[in-house]
Amino acid sequence: MSDFEKLGAFYLGKRVDKQDGALLDELVLYDAKDLTTHAFCVGMTGSGKTGLCVSLLEEAAIDGVPAIVIDPKGDLGNLALRFPELRAEDFLPYIDPGEASRKGHTPAEHATSVAAQWREGLAKWGQDGERIRRFRDAAEVVLYTPGSQIARPISIMRSLSAPPAALRDDVDGLRERVMGAVGGLLGMLGIEADPVRSREHIFLSNLLESAWRAGEDVSLADLVRRIQAPPFTRVGVMDLESFYPAKDRASLALGVNSILASPGFSAWLEGEPLDVGRLLRREDGHPRISILSIAHLDDAQRMFFVTLLLNEVIAWMRTQSGTSSLRAILYMDEVFGYLPPVANPSSKAPMLTLLKQARAFGLGVVLATQNPVDVDYKALSNCGTWLLGRLQTERDMARVLDGLAGASTATGAGFDRAAMEARLAGLQGRQFVLNNVHDAGPDLFQTRWALSYLRGPLTRDQLRALSRDGAAGVAAPSNSAAPSAVLAASQGSGVGGTSPASAAPDEPRPVLPAGITEQFLGGVDGCRYHAGLLMTLSLHYKHARTSTDVWQQASFIAPTLGRDPTETLASVEAHAVENLPLRDAPAPNARFAPLPAGSVTDKSWSALEKAIKAKAHREMGVTLYECKALSLWSASGEDHASFVARVQQGLREQRDVDMGKLRAKFEPKLTRLNERIARAEQKVIDEKGQVRQRQMDTAVNVGTTVLGALLGSRSVARAGTAVRSASRISREQQQVEAAEQTLASLQEQLAELEAEFQSSLSALAAQQPNVDIAEVVVRPTKSDLSVSRLDLLWIQE
Repeated sequence: MSDFEKLGAFYLGKRVDKQDGALLDELVLYDAKDLTTHAFCVGMTGSGKTGLCVSLLEEAAIDGVPAIVIDPKGDLGNLALRFPELRAEDFLPYIDPGEASRKGHTPAEHATSVAAQWREGLAKWGQDGERIRRFRDAAEVVLYTPGSQIARPISIMRSLSAPPAALRDDVDGLRERVMGAVGGLLGMLGIEADPVRSREHIFLSNLLESAWRAGEDVSLADLVRRIQAPPFTRVGVMDLESFYPAKDRASLALGVNSILASPGFSAWLEGEPLDVGRLLRREDGHPRISILSIAHLDDAQRMFFVTLLLNEVIAWMRTQSGTSSLRAILYMDEVFGYLPPVANPSSKAPMLTLLKQARAFGLGVVLATQNPVDVDYKALSNCGTWLLGRLQTERDMARVLDGLAGASTATGAGFDRAAMEARLAGLQGRQFVLNNVHDAGPDLFQTRWALSYLRGPLTRDQLRALSRDGAAGVAAPSNSAAPSAVLAASQGSGVGGTSPASAAPDEPRPVLPAGITEQFLGGVDGCRYHAGLLMTLSLHYKHARTSTDVWQQASFIAPTLGRDPTETLASVEAHAVENLPLRDAPAPNARFAPLPAGSVTDKSWSALEKAIKAKAHREMGVTLYECKALSLWSASGEDHASFVARVQQGLREQRDVDMGKLRAKFEPKLTRLNERIARAEQKVIDEKGQVRQRQMDTAVNVGTTVLGALLGSRSVARAGTAVRSASRISREQQQVEAAEQTLASLQEQLAELEAEFQSSLSALAAQQPNVDIAEVVVRPTKSDLSVSRLDLLWIQE
């Protein structure tokens, strides 16, 4: 299997004979590239739908494709149960005691039984523990529980942040994001709002859009204030008070504030940020399967979070370059209620946007449901792959067939409704019909054995344990490729370290030399200041091979002014000066710690500036990354994870091109040869049929001759006829042998062509280069490095 694994083919199962339902020894390999046109999987409980979708995600991970998984039921955490050694003790913590008891086993005995079952099941499908290890090594599985600390929490603090400038310039894209965010928020408030008619929806949309167009982030606390005092006086042509009076706005603000003040809401503000790039890849670029379990949330919270997530995915998607190869997967395990045919929940608009636009960016959307009736099949006409399992009712069957007919019409593919209905009616457990617009026709297959242990929904304790285990394996963040390296080897926790002279008596405010300026950081009446340093550097980075030519301003604070430059610059903190509460004068009745002797003179300031430049040149280099195999360099500001993702995507695109050339070379030959074989097989059948007919005719003629002889009729003439018939049989038998030889020769040519194709596949797989990424540190140019600001900074203690 190693060849197709390197070549982007997903092993989903084996074909099933359409006539007698027998399992054939023919692998069903799904082209990863086809998933960019999205997929829809439907099947009743017990159909094997979850196992199939888990297998699809496993195959994608082995191929290096990351995934975001929305898990409303809690089943998909099973992807974290990967046991290469297949030992009973690995399975034991996840054994259901109730199931063990029903089978008359202790948990330990049941774990032994399950481990044996998994070994046997994998072997039957040509897999083993090494393939599980390959899956485990290929992608990290991370479990998140938004709004809870059961597993890893996710913070939604960024969710009302202004989108990137590129998205703000996209009028339709910005409006979709605003509508989604507002719809989710109103859902949390229990308000079913029509985007066109609802006052609340229209007002909040205007509020959010005005802030985002100005590039302003909005927190929920900001939103409460803005609802009460909006930055506009008209909505459409009506004045604000007529459209939405202050009293009604106060009621809305109270509702938002109630969410903010509720004890449970604090969990939504803790944890990792809702960052799609981080969900897809670790800091070192390693792929992730991020499972966002929302089974613990109520319906309003689920809709709120799913809407926010889909909008974040759209924003991320629009920052990516176009590609025809699969870059990432967004999978939702139960789409029921999120993409209905008539209603318009807040999740529907972003879901439609993804189905229509994600293909161009290499994002494959996979949706699954066991409730096929309440799904918008017009939206699903954008799905090129349909995976159809057992259905529960005739109504379900009719709805799926209607949807499949619509999808086929949209793509221009033929659709035989009666044949498809017959196939669906005869499906057994784990059997699916694969209808892929990229293939010649539907395939009937049985799903392979999953690499992950499918134990069903995980308990809270199991989620916690898996989350802790996963967190232990997360790599430490790598240095950013952006020119913002930290000046010092170590940083303090914040501005305002303790002055070495803290214990010394206060002194009057010192008089500084004429060329030295001072600033005051914070301060209240009677406070005490100690001396630090505020500096701003101008840095210039140049790198000819990447055409890097970047200027940057960077500001730092040294919390303590030392006796010499080395002591002062031992610890420095990066700060945005515009965010600091700087003052030109001290607080009233302020006291001052003594300055180190000789630390504030023209000579010492000159020495400080020189030391700052030297340290900046040594330590403020930016890291660029190079992949020699593809002759690729990282762009300015591109971090390691983003560069690794771009390299892997480049390899995948080149592989898809090479596979396309291979198909273009062999498919016509294979098609012609199969057509000739089909004709040759028919000729053998026809020739054998003629021989059988001649043998029957000859038997009749010979019989008549004997009978005629007995009866004394024209025996001589009839005997001559029998002899001639036997002669014709001999000639036709020779024709049968010739036809069989022709067929055998063509089958031998087919075997040789298939061997040549397999050899080409193996050669292509062997050509896939290892991704070695080198780091190159570009230091700021000495000639352009300058200290544009150097102030004595008085810091309140």
